[in-house]
Amino acid sequence: MGSTTYITSFFNWRLNFTLLFLLVVFFFSLFFNHTVNHSFFLALSAFIGAYMAINIGANDVANNVGPAVGSQALTMTTAVIVAAIFEASGALIAGGEVVKTIKKGIIDISAFGGNTDPFIWAMMAALLSAALWLHIATTLKAPVSTTHSIVGGVMGAGIAAAGFAIVSWSTMAKIAASWIISPLLGALIAAIFLYSIKQTIVFQEDKIEAAKKFVPIYVALMSWAFITYLTLKGLKKIWPQIVELLNSLPFITLEVTKKPSFATALLLGLFVAFIVYFLMKRKLASPKHVLKNNRESLNKLFTIPLIFAAALLSFAHGANDVANAVGPLAAINDALLHGNIGTKASIPLWVMGIGALGIALGLALYGPKLIRTVGSEITELDQMRAFSIAMAASITVIIASQLGLPVSSTHIAIGGVFGVGFLREYLQADSNEEKTHYVERGFIKKIIAAWIITVPATALLSAFIFYIIRFLIN
Repeated sequence: MGSTTYITSFFNWRLNFTLLFLLVVFFFSLFFNHTVNHSFFLALSAFIGAYMAINIGANDVANNVGPAVGSQALTMTTAVIVAAIFEASGALIAGGEVVKTIKKGIIDISAFGGNTDPFIWAMMAALLSAALWLHIATTLKAPVSTTHSIVGGVMGAGIAAAGFAIVSWSTMAKIAASWIISPLLGALIAAIFLYSIKQTIVFQEDKIEAAKKFVPIYVALMSWAFITYLTLKGLKKIWPQIVELLNSLPFITLEVTKKPSFATALLLGLFVAFIVYFLMKRKLASPKHVLKNNRESLNKLFTIPLIFAAALLSFAHGANDVANAVGPLAAINDALLHGNIGTKASIPLWVMGIGALGIALGLALYGPKLIRTVGSEITELDQMRAFSIAMAASITVIIASQLGLPVSSTHIAIGGVFGVGFLREYLQADSNEEKTHYVERGFIKKIIAAWIITVPATALLSAFIFYIIRFLIN
């Protein structure tokens, strides 16, 4: 029995690979930054940052590819490969060179009085508490917001370091509001799109003619939404370079700005949407493209759009959420290098690399658990339902960003899953069929509970870790 346990432990290759990656990060940082004051603290912070990145990959990325896998538009292996490549690419290409030291301005760094030691301890505590919470949530198969995890961590450590006055409570109120806004918007938009697809195509007697007419419109709308979303969220850090490249082409003269305007993003999306519409229209009109007058044949039309959606969502996620892993690490690195606390910190390439590789590794090793939960365990998905969820993910973020509403991509995606499931129940009740629950009620309670306690749980854990660090050092 003992030998069996030993062999099982030895061949737990996921844990072994994770520990190897974390140790490589630690010793690389220690060697690479040996001339920096307190290089051990920086190496330890890099270790924690890598652990955070792995947990982001394990938990958060499932929202981008889960619906595509659940609908069988992608296999699990293909989804993991696509997401890992585009997550890492988004982080490295469009992750940015500078990050705000305190994400979303939830605490006032002037409260540290320029003293870097408690600031560094607070950032270490925030990172570790957020990573531990994500680890726990992934184990329990509960998709939670990584942004809310790090927000709670920063808030808790900040309170432990300088008291309750350090927190911007108005900002925290907005974040709390997103617990309601994000899933409701996601559910509503996903349900609207699915209902529209059903009314215009699925419920029609001649589904083939209806599909030829409306599928190009839906796919073009998706292209418009996703290019707009990608431009606003995934390309904002490298927008000046993109404009300069476009200006090198004949007959194009664009004003160089720090980031794309909403109007520019919309126009770029509209241009791509027109191209996609005519390509899709031509494809469906081709005699080689044979459609059958059934739902299964119609579902296949949404497969390729879903693959592109998964890739683009992953790229935008990598560009934006890598800051949750490397932001506090970059802040620690900046404080140790310059001996002061700035409102912004540069992100060295080695720090960004840790975030990008960690997210990709976490997804590959531990992501399938949450991907299955999002894709098939909450409610049954097909390509049409997954398409509607992807639309909700992009459109909700666009609307919210323009209205200044704080939203969570995790909450939007899960809200979209709930939305299509409850729409099926509503339509079933409307047709007087025998009542069936298409949404697993147990997951609703577990996920909502996890969302509500994410910020307070990480805050308490972070404060506790901060006190331990201060006690050990002093």
